[in-house]
Amino acid sequence: MLLKTLREHFYISLKEDYPETEIQSFFNLLSECFLKMKRVEVSLNLYAPISGKKTEKFENAITRLKDQEPIQYIIGSTEFYGLPFKVTESTLIPRPETEELVQWITDISNSKTENLSILDIGTGTGCIAICLAKNKPDATVYAVDISKKALTVARTNAKLNKVDIEFVELDILDWENGASNLKNIEFDIIVSNPPYVRALEKSQMSANVLRHEPGLALYVEDDDPLIFYKAIVELAQTHLKSNGQLYFEINQYLGSEMVQLLEDSDFKEIELKMDIFGNNRMVSGVKKF
Repeated sequence: MLLKTLREHFYISLKEDYPETEIQSFFNLLSECFLKMKRVEVSLNLYAPISGKKTEKFENAITRLKDQEPIQYIIGSTEFYGLPFKVTESTLIPRPETEELVQWITDISNSKTENLSILDIGTGTGCIAICLAKNKPDATVYAVDISKKALTVARTNAKLNKVDIEFVELDILDWENGASNLKNIEFDIIVSNPPYVRALEKSQMSANVLRHEPGLALYVEDDDPLIFYKAIVELAQTHLKSNGQLYFEINQYLGSEMVQLLEDSDFKEIELKMDIFGNNRMVSGVKKF
């Protein structure tokens, strides 16, 4: 099959499912992944023959896209904060809002002392921990997750981006009975993007998230939506240094509740921050004692 014919077939197959601009983006990403051809190279080689095996890869991608599977899972990678990351269905796909959280921490930590100790809770792909380690090469970074499969991906991403991170399997809701190698460490910074989507909000989510991204990393019960935040704040009471900084990505509808949680836990300099879309998305506080 000629590349021109393959591209036409790809567009026709998906035109009922996606807007044209998105189909074009998908084809460009898949061409780079399967054919090692960038967009310009595709345009210059429309009459190049494509082998049966490579055509089959595109057919498989069409099937998966029609099932609303995210393109990042199909190609197995994404970019976050300017760095490459492997992704699988065991990990959330890193979001632009989380890049803003990383930028916020980086901006503030640049004015802090050197040799910071950082803990990332619920690391997933490792995107937060890895980007902080990359931008603060003198920092000691730990990252924890309850999922063995997610930690395998995170370790791969750390090697890919050439940073040293201590990864630990840990259930944050039972942290006192696990991770003995963390029990005597105090951190300058603790950061987390834990599960925060309530069941009542699922109707607002797109099909590709609902069908394919790991629920373990997304959802909480409606009657206790701050369950992970409460556990992390409790952990911070013993593992965050005096004047250490606590950062969270949060549910946009629970900003005031998060501020209240930090106030009730004796944090100071509490700041609620909006993301690029104008939603309350991040909160930070400083430990008093």
